[in-house]
Amino acid sequence: MNLEVTFSQLEGLEAPFVLDIRAPEQFAYGTWPGAVNIPKDKLKPEELRPPVYLLCQSGIVSLELAERFREMGIEAYSVQGGYREYLRRSLTQAARNEELRLARQQKAEHSIRTTYRKELWTPFIKAIKDYRLISDGDKIAVCISGGKDSMLMAKLFQELSAHGRRNFEVVYLVMNPGYNQLNYQAVVENARLLGIPIQVFETQIFDIVANQGGSPCYLCARMRRGYLYSKAQELGCNKIALGHHYDDVIETTLMGVLYGGQFQTMMPKLHSTNYPGMELIRPLYLVHEH
Repeated sequence: MNLEVTFSQLEGLEAPFVLDIRAPEQFAYGTWPGAVNIPKDKLKPEELRPPVYLLCQSGIVSLELAERFREMGIEAYSVQGGYREYLRRSLTQAARNEELRLARQQKAEHSIRTTYRKELWTPFIKAIKDYRLISDGDKIAVCISGGKDSMLMAKLFQELSAHGRRNFEVVYLVMNPGYNQLNYQAVVENARLLGIPIQVFETQIFDIVANQGGSPCYLCARMRRGYLYSKAQELGCNKIALGHHYDDVIETTLMGVLYGGQFQTMMPKLHSTNYPGMELIRPLYLVHEH
């Protein structure tokens, strides 16, 4: 008895009834076009119109539910891979469509220069000037984790190189600490969509940290920083740029006061003690998250 359908099979059906059983906030982020959202705990099987195609986050919960529905005599199928697979397919298709990719890239770059100039470009430039983050001849490793902050920082550096100062070099550096394949692919394809020429290097940080006691987050952060310094230095860089913004600075200060009983914060630039000649800069220091 086949309980699963692939997205390719789903695309071949005429007006399939796709039921997204995830939480409303997950559904709002994105779903299969035309899907109806009824969270799993609010489903009433007797009100369903079979055949029904169940969509969850990864395809596991939907498969279990499809089995239960079949036992009740309801024709139900689980969409294989869930929304994660749909997102992966969408990213892959979009990345392969060069015309769409270029349009998205140009839209992002235009919005930085126009729509969000006051919120993004202006404080970015102000931080660089006020804190003297860039000097003639610098070679900067712009460190990209894959999140919105580091991706934005990379685009701002591209705009600075294209329309502003040209007295420095940039390397867009991505460290893979042990991401699963889905997350790693999302980072790579989002960078491609945005036209960011990344250099990726591999580490085993997640595996190492998983076998250690104490605070894994603290150890992971320290190891990440060390690997980034080391790789940047190997590439001939004298600075690494991290995507911490104004809100991160405030939160770090408050956490230090409330939980550590001491006043400490992030600085806009910091000379490394373990890697002579290397400096850490935070160009988003004056950029607010909201």
